[in-house]
Amino acid sequence: MQKNIKNVSETEQVLEIILSAEEFGTEYNKELEEAKRSVQIKGFRKGHAPASLIKKLAGPSIETTVAEKMASKYFGEIADSGAIKPINRAEIISFSFEDDQLILKLAYEIQPEFELSDFSEYSFTKALYTITDEDVEREIQQILKAQATLISVDEAASTTDTVIGDVWKLNDVGEPKEDSITENHHFSLEYLPEENPFRMALLGKKRGESIDVENKKEEANAEPSIFRVIVREIKRLELPELTDDLVKEVTEQQFESAADLRSDIRNQIEANFIKLAEEDLLELISEKLIEANPVSAPESMVGSFTQMLVDNAKRQIGGAFPSSFDEKDFLETLRPNAVKHAQWMVISRKIAETENITVSEDDLKAYVEKEISENPSLDKERLLESYKTGEIRDFIAESVIKKKIYDLLKSKVTITEEERLTSTREV
Repeated sequence: MQKNIKNVSETEQVLEIILSAEEFGTEYNKELEEAKRSVQIKGFRKGHAPASLIKKLAGPSIETTVAEKMASKYFGEIADSGAIKPINRAEIISFSFEDDQLILKLAYEIQPEFELSDFSEYSFTKALYTITDEDVEREIQQILKAQATLISVDEAASTTDTVIGDVWKLNDVGEPKEDSITENHHFSLEYLPEENPFRMALLGKKRGESIDVENKKEEANAEPSIFRVIVREIKRLELPELTDDLVKEVTEQQFESAADLRSDIRNQIEANFIKLAEEDLLELISEKLIEANPVSAPESMVGSFTQMLVDNAKRQIGGAFPSSFDEKDFLETLRPNAVKHAQWMVISRKIAETENITVSEDDLKAYVEKEISENPSLDKERLLESYKTGEIRDFIAESVIKKKIYDLLKSKVTITEEERLTSTREV
């Protein structure tokens, strides 16, 4: 076997593999025999057609199959030897059988070579969030809302009320259009944007009042629509009192008292903001290292992260984009973020390589055991078995090495804490 490696760019290589007849002949003859057994040629009994005729009819298919098998075999051997360091599967860009040789050309991507900048002098600020009684009360209110009842009130509509009204669309002379009425339409003012024209118009209105609402069109040169709303009813949530009995009921006896629930909520909020502060710190560190190491991002990585962002967006809206959605334009808007993710992966791998960060069997087992201890409902035996092979093992290994990299970074940079209110950080 001969091999020639050509650098196409910082992240792309082409590998030429030249095999002799002795190296690919056995596989070629095996495929030829298989074709002889399966190809039916008129005038010959099945399996008895001459090899020359079989080659003429099935030769291209045989050559393609042999090329693919040889490419897979020898690309793997060359990668295992360390001569190349691919980060994705190779693609056959050409092959030819000539002069008793098989010449393969394979394209693949590699980790770009670069010198990692010194980051030991970097300084970062980490938020130390203060949890207030107001934070706890907001969560309590959400629990109480789930137990609340809607009651009619003879008062002006407030920001948390639901206004029920009949709605007409008006014509050019300000009169209701025929068949345009929507009866008993519910306007939940709390969930309408502050600039929504219906919200602004209905705030402060009482039962029986009539109001005309201009709903401006966003499209250029489009005429606004005018609606008339007659308020039929104002409904308001009546929240129950947070008693010990209610706490036992809504938590299914998990907590015995309101004080216990408030304490648990405070602990959960605190844990959540500790996690957010950590995520924000790591984001700052990664952004700084990307800025200091402007590496090229392999397109396969960019593509993977783009797909991940697309999938996340689809999940958030129920699993699929509307038929009118311009997905191509959306992909372009996602690309900068995907490139950033890919660059950070490249830099992370370089850090792991430079600092000799590896994952051992003990690391994997410790990760699984920690997951089990934190989630007693998990099937311990099944999880202990599943981490040993397959995608779960790869996921755990990636999680472990990612944590090791971040721990190393945090140990080498300067981190100062700054007290902040939770209201300064959007969750």
